[in-house]
Amino acid sequence: MSRVDHRDRHLERIAEVRAGRAAEKVGYPIRVRAAEVVRTGRVGSGLLRVTLGGPGTAGFEAHSPDEHVKLLFPDPDGTLRLPEPNGTMLRWPKPSPTSREYTVRRYDPATGELDIDIALHDGGLGADWARSVEPGAVVHVAGPPGGLIVPHSYDRYLLAGDLTALPAIARWLEELPRTAAGWAFVEVADAGEEIELSAPEDVEVHWLHRGDAPAGTTDLLARAVRAGVRVPEGERVYAWVAGEAGAIKPLRRWIRDELGLGKADHDVTGYWKRGVADFDDDHDH
Repeated sequence: MSRVDHRDRHLERIAEVRAGRAAEKVGYPIRVRAAEVVRTGRVGSGLLRVTLGGPGTAGFEAHSPDEHVKLLFPDPDGTLRLPEPNGTMLRWPKPSPTSREYTVRRYDPATGELDIDIALHDGGLGADWARSVEPGAVVHVAGPPGGLIVPHSYDRYLLAGDLTALPAIARWLEELPRTAAGWAFVEVADAGEEIELSAPEDVEVHWLHRGDAPAGTTDLLARAVRAGVRVPEGERVYAWVAGEAGAIKPLRRWIRDELGLGKADHDVTGYWKRGVADFDDDHDH
């Protein structure tokens, strides 16, 4: 009996969804890799880019602006516990190893370089590690477990988020067709946190300055999106929103009730929650 090779099945599925009418989560084979830090550098005043490379990043898969990896850190006693390969999945030790989740900002198959942009305002484990890590250091990277594949057939795209969502929004804007139309709203502290974006000409980019208010404490993003988005009659819209869980909650309701978008036409994800160190929100779409 011949064995069917499913290795590239997810690539076929990604192509099918991309060419279709509704977004869908597609899983990829999950691996854990030992990557080397190549360099670090600021991206605006709010993000620190950690570029990973070395033999461990060869063959990495990147297909979706919202896909993420987990960086795995040693336990407080210095022990590094890693998940083990289990077919196309990983078997995780219990209790779970210390990890932090980040968007894949860029993967370059030619150089094997993988960029992770880490928001610095959270003062957390990942930010502290990124500030102090030196080139040559090894870090273990798990994933991505998959990504949200969104067709390029929508009439307009609505992207909204805070600094933690900015790496994904930047990648979204790069990867959308140049003919795409829509809106991007990004809440930052001030102009220093703004970065260069490669947005299609018909996507309006709005930077929202929060000023001295702490991240996640204002309704600035929700107000700006509701005031600034008007969908022409009969047009299909895809909405992607991420950021502090409480701050984006009003947009979940607005997208459902006012824009009338069904489950397959939006994704709203709490990337973090004020006062919670390792927040994990199940994607809602």
